[in-house]
Amino acid sequence: MEADSPASPGAPEPLAEGAGGEFYSLLRTIKGKLFTWNILKTIALGQMLSLCICGTAITSQYLAERYKVNTPMLQSFINYCLLFLIYTVMLAFRSGSDNLLVILKRKWWKYILLGLADVEANYMIVRAYQYTTLTSVQLLDCFGIPVLMALSWFILYARYRVIHFVAVAVCLLGVGTMVGADILAGREDNSGSDVLIGDILVLLGASLYAISNVCEEYIVKKLSRQEFLGMVGLFGTIISGIQLLIVEYKDIASIHWDWKIALLFVAFALCMFCLYSFMPLVIKVTSATSVNLGILTADLYSLFVGLFLFGYKFSGLYILSFTVIMVGFILYCSTPTRTAEPAESSVPPVTSIGIDNLGMKLEENLQETHSAVL
Repeated sequence: MEADSPASPGAPEPLAEGAGGEFYSLLRTIKGKLFTWNILKTIALGQMLSLCICGTAITSQYLAERYKVNTPMLQSFINYCLLFLIYTVMLAFRSGSDNLLVILKRKWWKYILLGLADVEANYMIVRAYQYTTLTSVQLLDCFGIPVLMALSWFILYARYRVIHFVAVAVCLLGVGTMVGADILAGREDNSGSDVLIGDILVLLGASLYAISNVCEEYIVKKLSRQEFLGMVGLFGTIISGIQLLIVEYKDIASIHWDWKIALLFVAFALCMFCLYSFMPLVIKVTSATSVNLGILTADLYSLFVGLFLFGYKFSGLYILSFTVIMVGFILYCSTPTRTAEPAESSVPPVTSIGIDNLGMKLEENLQETHSAVL
């Protein structure tokens, strides 16, 4: 009895060790869920797209502020020409159902509408800065995310879980933090010449972006990335070229060309070309919604670069905003959506795991199989 008495003061230790073990087990579970290789790869790809958007924003602002060049349609036209020269020509040399002429015979009018939506979305967002405030553009541009989710629900039959709505709310909270930081830092100097027109342009542009992104997701997952880029390059070149001659011929004629301006145009075109080329790859392994959440950080990258190039004032809220957006993005990517069968299908109306974040789901299944084997 005496020999056992010294052990009594240490009786809680097994409980403490058990509680600590459960805590560490919970941490390992969270780490395995949120920081898998596929999620980290998705984050990296999303931020690469954000950097491309940052490059287009910085070069456009440099052209506008330093050289008084405001030609968004010309800049987009160069990008569409690059897509045409690479991907449309690639389709022209293909055989069978993937040939350019075969695609045009079957779906030419659909791709005209897609090209029109893509061209006008780019134009409306850029043109809105002339009428409304930076805050309005940043906030109202997020309108495209719920529109995109609604279109994905009805067109792609995506079914979301509660965590997806929470993740979107977290990302939008991060955008609100960024806008608040802009106001506190004094970046909201221009009140705009006609705020209502500018706000309408942003809402229309965001909606057209959502339509374009849903079509892109459908095409790259059901058909091919080359077909999407080739058709957008073809009709985007035609539509933007016509619009260029109508709305920007005076602005282009007034440009005093030199090697610096030409270099900025080339830099913009390369950033935009990389954005268009890589976005289908990211959408194919995730979804259009997750990509749009990931590129919300593009404005923050532009702000960080603007600290050195344009003398912006720094605010700690920018770091907080970036962190909040990334947390929301990781939450969204951590759980795959589900895909419902179409109502008219002969298959019974049951739901199954969709192709959104499919790579992450496959990795999760492999881990579960490995654990079962052990």
